[in-house]
Amino acid sequence: MERIQIISIFASLLIFFGVLNLVRRKKLKTEYSLIWLAVSLVFVIFSFWREGIDKISAIVGIAYAPSVLFIILLIGIILLLIEFSIIISKQAERIKILVQEVALLKLDVEKNKAADEQKKSENISKSEESETVFIEKEK
Repeated sequence: MERIQIISIFASLLIFFGVLNLVRRKKLKTEYSLIWLAVSLVFVIFSFWREGIDKISAIVGIAYAPSVLFIILLIGIILLLIEFSIIISKQAERIKILVQEVALLKLDVEKNKAADEQKKSENISKSEESETVFIEKEK
């Protein structure tokens, strides 16, 4: 085994187990970790199986075999960006719904507050009227 292969195996395994550790500690949700795990697993496989890079580059028609790793990495990054775009879209829709619900709740609270203040003012005016009537009766 060459030195670069040992380094690539170590780095690939470090990424793979790092993502697993983030999932285990609940810092990263499982649904978001799948692409990370898949890409790091591909790199682990190609770190051990160097001839695989040569075979894939021959099938695809790439003259410089290590370029296949960059293409795989680029595909992985594009998949991650698509996944994040989907997540952002879902979150934006959820935020919009929550903002609308908060606005409706705020309106409801303000209506209730106004109704309570009106009832208080009616009760105060009624109690003042009854005091005035009571004072006039005493005279």
